[in-house]
Amino acid sequence: MKRRELLALAVSISFVAILPAPPVAAADAAQAVVEAYLAAWNAHDSAKAASHFADNVVYYDASVGKPVEGREAAKSGVIDNFLKAVPDAKWTMRGAPVVQGDRISFEWEFSGTNTGPWADGTAATGKKFSFTGASMFTIKDGKIAAQSDYYDALGFYKQLGLM
Repeated sequence: MKRRELLALAVSISFVAILPAPPVAAADAAQAVVEAYLAAWNAHDSAKAASHFADNVVYYDASVGKPVEGREAAKSGVIDNFLKAVPDAKWTMRGAPVVQGDRISFEWEFSGTNTGPWADGTAATGKKFSFTGASMFTIKDGKIAAQSDYYDALGFYKQLGLM
């Protein structure tokens, strides 16, 4: 009898070993990609931040309304723009992210001092700011395939003295 139980246990263990990894692994991987992306932003390394984007990333900023498509366009139009205008930028995740498979969302705070010009030609204001928002990411094959940002742009512009 013990031999049959032992054989059944061995077969069960073998079966479990060949099953695909549970979705938790995908969630952990998605979170790791986003955390590395934030770390690159906070290190003020736009090339490293953009390296986390898929070639055909779609970056949507709700205050702009029109998505930016492609890694280079997102790097130059978003990351470089912010890091040149705000060389001391700090992007902080607030609380734990919500992770579901390849999707991750979290609230954040973005702060710094506007000491550089903006890409649209707006001069630096020299003013400190801090505003909150939320982002949603889709991760595919270890890269950010989509990012959508939602924040209080009006409050941000008022802090900069632009409105």
